[in-house]
Amino acid sequence: MKYLKYMFLFVCTYGIAQIQTPQPSPLAKVEQEIGLTQVTIEYSRPAMRGRSIMGELVPMGELWRAGANKNSLITFSDAVKVGGIDLDAGTYSIFIRPGESMWEVFFYTEIENSGLPAKWNPDSIAATVEVETKKLSESIESFTIALENLNNNGATINFKWENTQASILLEVPTHIKTMASIQETMKGNPKSGDYYNAAIYFRQSNQDLKQAKNWIAKAIEMDSGKYWMYRQQSLILAELNDKEGAINAAKESLKLAKEAGNQDYVRLNTNAIEEWSK
Repeated sequence: MKYLKYMFLFVCTYGIAQIQTPQPSPLAKVEQEIGLTQVTIEYSRPAMRGRSIMGELVPMGELWRAGANKNSLITFSDAVKVGGIDLDAGTYSIFIRPGESMWEVFFYTEIENSGLPAKWNPDSIAATVEVETKKLSESIESFTIALENLNNNGATINFKWENTQASILLEVPTHIKTMASIQETMKGNPKSGDYYNAAIYFRQSNQDLKQAKNWIAKAIEMDSGKYWMYRQQSLILAELNDKEGAINAAKESLKLAKEAGNQDYVRLNTNAIEEWSK
């Protein structure tokens, strides 16, 4: 009986065992907030492994799925622009037709294909972007789709493999969404933090500085004693060429920062006062 029991356990264990091996083209997922827009890229990353890529493994002039395995997908939470072309919010397959010095990159609305579509449907092309390629000084072993050069208003979508890179400018609607948020909030019952954030945004995005001045003053009136608020007030006044007002605000920020033990703000205010006093 013991022998039969052990044999049974061996057979069951053997039957459910699974060998785990690394995938030749591992799945990658990039999630990035750009301004107020969420961008997600899901794709598989084939490697060179000693092979020649552009022109051989990836033929020139033929449609390529921009990766391996299932479709490479990119998702935008808002309507955006890719290479200057409007693109609605949603998920798209990425396909590429590479050339010697220029690539066509397609954002395709059918996303359930495994690899290339059985039949290419022109009506499913949401956007086609033509981009020039450049040679890289260092070789990229694994195919890479990266979001780089990030700023509040966009980024660059970079496709890299072997010694080739193609870049697409991505533009997101940060300013439109932020302005709508500010306008809606100001209609209601804005709090100190709302005035503060609105003032900072107006200064940083080169909007109406006089309005920013009024909002930061309102924020301080509602919630005084915050050294970071006086710091922003000093910057706004300095940009309005009110050096005396800027110095006074910086001095108040310096005093409060010393009391709070924040040496970063102590240094920032000390340097600003010295610069504006010249």
